[in-house]
Amino acid sequence: MTSPTADVSVRVAWSADAEAIATVQVRAWRHGYAGVLPQEVLDSLDAQVMAAQWSEAIERPAEARTRVLVALDRATVVGFALTAVADDPDADPAVDGQVAEFVVAPEQRRAGHGSRLVQACADTMVADRFTRATIWVTSTDDALRGFLTEAGWAPDGAHRELDLTGDGSTLVKQVRLHTGLGPASTG
Repeated sequence: MTSPTADVSVRVAWSADAEAIATVQVRAWRHGYAGVLPQEVLDSLDAQVMAAQWSEAIERPAEARTRVLVALDRATVVGFALTAVADDPDADPAVDGQVAEFVVAPEQRRAGHGSRLVQACADTMVADRFTRATIWVTSTDDALRGFLTEAGWAPDGAHRELDLTGDGSTLVKQVRLHTGLGPASTG
């Protein structure tokens, strides 16, 4: 007799997933940005507004190579990612893709969902004919940076500072990681 296996997967998001994606995003941001963003900003995150934005991204992506992926535990969305054409000034849109969002619910981390999701991002970008990929990571997010480094991503020396409020009061520093895509890639 074989032991049961978990029903976990990653697939392209459907419109019906928008609310679940937004719910995971709010939980993850409140967890991950606690102490980074002002509490009133975290408290003001609105899952309904975010769900409408995700619905738009799923139903009418801004570019043909924009994809929303969801990580599932049975039928429950436990993570999501957004792949797209890289929009950095030094990117070549013909070959450079980006993981613009990569989120796993805090209570679902270390269960393999992130590994499946990052592999699905790479597979999706290869299918979209990208040969390189980038992702911006908050400089203080050692867990995500370590996870991605173990998965073959590496810093490329680029960094930026985002002004989240527009007045300089809430700055978030990020570093960019990159990896090669496809069978001949070395990272």
